[in-house]
Amino acid sequence: MLISAVQSAGRVGLPAPLRELAAKRWDAIIVGAGHNGLTCAAYLARAGKRVLVLESRERIGGACTIEEPWPGVRVSPCAYLAGLLHPLVVEELDLPALGFSWTPAINGLFIPFEDGSSVQLWEDDEKCEAEIARLCPKDVTGWRAMCDLIRRTRDRLRPANPNDFWIGEPPTREQIEKRLGKDKEAYKLLFEWSMAEMVEHYLTDERLQAGYLGQGVIGTNASPFDAGTASIRFHHSSGRLGGLPGMWGYVKGGMGMVSFYIADAAAKAGATIASGVPVAAILPEEGVQLESGEMIHAPVVIANADPRTALRLLGEHADPVWRAKVAGVPMRGCTVKLNVWLAELPNFRARPGTLEPHHYGQINTPLSKQEWKENYAAARAGKLPARLWTELYFQSVHDASVAPAGTQTMSVFAQYVPYKFAQGDWNQHREAAKQLALDAIGRYCSNIPQAVIDCEALGPPDVEERVGLTGGHIFQGECLPEYMWSKRLSCRTPMRGVYLCGAATHPGGSVIAINGRNAAMAVIADSRRAVSVLATG
Repeated sequence: MLISAVQSAGRVGLPAPLRELAAKRWDAIIVGAGHNGLTCAAYLARAGKRVLVLESRERIGGACTIEEPWPGVRVSPCAYLAGLLHPLVVEELDLPALGFSWTPAINGLFIPFEDGSSVQLWEDDEKCEAEIARLCPKDVTGWRAMCDLIRRTRDRLRPANPNDFWIGEPPTREQIEKRLGKDKEAYKLLFEWSMAEMVEHYLTDERLQAGYLGQGVIGTNASPFDAGTASIRFHHSSGRLGGLPGMWGYVKGGMGMVSFYIADAAAKAGATIASGVPVAAILPEEGVQLESGEMIHAPVVIANADPRTALRLLGEHADPVWRAKVAGVPMRGCTVKLNVWLAELPNFRARPGTLEPHHYGQINTPLSKQEWKENYAAARAGKLPARLWTELYFQSVHDASVAPAGTQTMSVFAQYVPYKFAQGDWNQHREAAKQLALDAIGRYCSNIPQAVIDCEALGPPDVEERVGLTGGHIFQGECLPEYMWSKRLSCRTPMRGVYLCGAATHPGGSVIAINGRNAAMAVIADSRRAVSVLATG
């Protein structure tokens, strides 16, 4: 009997003894039960394929899962908000019928400043512009123009119809330029501008410029002064979940529930999912060998694992040209993530209170432009910086079920930290990195760290070890322009019968799920072509 991923919180276990799984005939094996691998499994199973998903960890979901670091406290350690999850996947897999629901974070982004001022960038245009008018009246027109640039670029590249460039084969530069027409600013947004260049083009207030820079480097090992980082802002603004363009929000039960709902959709379609089953090798056109020694046969293997891990599993079977291409994609993480259990929410001096409108959205603790430059340089040199930029999320505000009564959860996404230190390692520096992140928040609050009940910090090597992402890079490789669209790794590989379906493929990183759908469609199309060739040959 299959175990519901939702009911078991992702601990699906073994549906049958390994010898029984190995004795069955499979059309496809998926290595890794992250949300994209589970999506791929769902679509293949719906197409009538016999699909087996193998996950090395005891709990499925990959970087988008649920953990319980302290009794009664449920957190998603690496993925926090939904926004880029593709509406087509939600609709086709009927995730709401399985229980999926989310609360849009219409309160937007709150940024306190050193001088005691602050701004709340509401998702509602009128309320947002009123905030900007209060902070810096002459920037209202520029803010409106910057938002319009993102909107019109999203509408051209990602219309809410089958012409969405995220669906199917990735577009070429020429195809993108054709959609953009003569819009020079859109071209600069996608391919040229640094985040600093973009904000300085539209805004004049130094606080607002510096405070907004973090939106161009989320999960990106680059400075906001590096070319192409404005495209990161566009990538994270290009979602249409729930028919709400650019909106992010909180999933009921935590972000990991997304993976669990997709897993149940896959199981409902006939896919078999097994956790606690590490794969030792991928053998093209043969299947996989498990670390326990069993060989499970299938003509198709799809790696949801990151491509560096896929290379390791392929061993000598990896095509040398493809090996070099994978090696050329930067996959070194630069973020430290904190899971924090709080007695009360942070009390920001700029807007006092422990349950205020800003707690319902996201919060940034900013850096000055000089600090952005210096801190990125420090991390690149293998040192902890003097300060960290942080982005904060409060799941418990929207969903009391994730923490014991009277307490709160806070997820912290902070940059920049080294993957590898010039001296020492993460075991020696983890506590200092945690303290830096809490200090960055406490700088603007009256009750941090006093309100902290407990806290754990995950540096890039921790993410690598616990989630299985090489380098601790949450997007399976950089999402800067030179690694996006048709330049991203293809779901098809040169090894016959071997595919990729994770964030390393188009359209990139975050909890999107269309990557898995795209890979499934490629497998199905290739299978049909092969049958057609046999029939006519």
